[in-house]
Amino acid sequence: MYVVLGASGRAGGAVAHALIERGEAVRVVLRRSEQAGRWRALGAEAALAGMEDAEAMATALEGASAAFLLNPPPANGDPYLQTDELGAALAEAVRQARLPRAVVLSSIGAQHATGTGVITTLNRFEALLKDTVPAIVFMRSGYFVETWGEVAQAVLAENVLPTFIEPSLKIPMVSTLDVGRVAASLLCEARTGIVELGGPQDWSAGDVAEAFAGVLGRPVTPVFVPPQHRAALLAGEGVPDDVASALLGMYEGIAHGLFAREHGNDHRRGTVSLREAVERIVAAAGC
Repeated sequence: MYVVLGASGRAGGAVAHALIERGEAVRVVLRRSEQAGRWRALGAEAALAGMEDAEAMATALEGASAAFLLNPPPANGDPYLQTDELGAALAEAVRQARLPRAVVLSSIGAQHATGTGVITTLNRFEALLKDTVPAIVFMRSGYFVETWGEVAQAVLAENVLPTFIEPSLKIPMVSTLDVGRVAASLLCEARTGIVELGGPQDWSAGDVAEAFAGVLGRPVTPVFVPPQHRAALLAGEGVPDDVASALLGMYEGIAHGLFAREHGNDHRRGTVSLREAVERIVAAAGC
C-alpha cells in the first residue's frame, strides 16, 4: 500500500495517478470528504486527515509500505511558521506509524537555508523529516511548467506571457507528469538520498512563450515584470503579504543563481516536452 499526501494538488495528484497506472494499491490522504469519490472510483482508498493532526495522519499512514510526503504550498499566514508546525506534526506521525520508506517533495535550490524565499521552507522541511524514516528520498523538482497556467488567461487574451523570471534565463523546469512518474518509481525502491528532477532540458520564460505560440498558432511575447512592480501585482491578485513576500524572495533567488542543482546528487531528466506540457495548460484553460 502506497500512501499519497496532497492528492488534490498538482504533484500529489500526479503521483497518485502514476501509482494507480502501475497497478499499485494506493491510499490518498485528503482534508475534505467530498474529494474522496473520484479517487475511490479509480480504485484508491481515501483517508481524511490534516497534516497538523499527527494522530490522524499516523492512522492514515498505518500499514503503508511507503508514502509520498509534501509541504503544502502556502495560501495564507507565515509560510515559515507553517512549515515548522506542519513538519513537526508530520515527523511525529511517520514515527508513530513506523513508516519504512518515504519520498518527500522538495525543490531544486533547497540546499540553501536563506536567499530563496519560499524554497527555504523546504530546506527546513527536509531537516525536520531527515531522520524519521529508515529509507527516505528528497525529490527536489524543478520549477513546475504547470505554474505558467496561472498566467494562461493573459496569454490567451493578450498574447503576452507575464514573467517574474528574466525571459532569456534558462532554469530547471519540469512537468508534474514527470514528477508523478519519477516519484512513483522512487516509492517502489528502497533507497536514501537526494534526487533532483528537471525536464528533458532547462527552459526559459522565452521558451515557454514560444511553446504557447506554437500551440496557439500566433505570436506570444514574454513580458518581464520588474521587481518594483511585483508586490502590487500579487496584492491585486489577493495574495496575502506574508505569502507574497516568500514568493518574491524565490524569484530573487532565481535571479541570483540560487535555483541550481547541487553537485553530487542524483540528477534526473523527465521525458515530457515543453510543448506537451503547454498543450495541457491550454487544454485546461478551455481553449
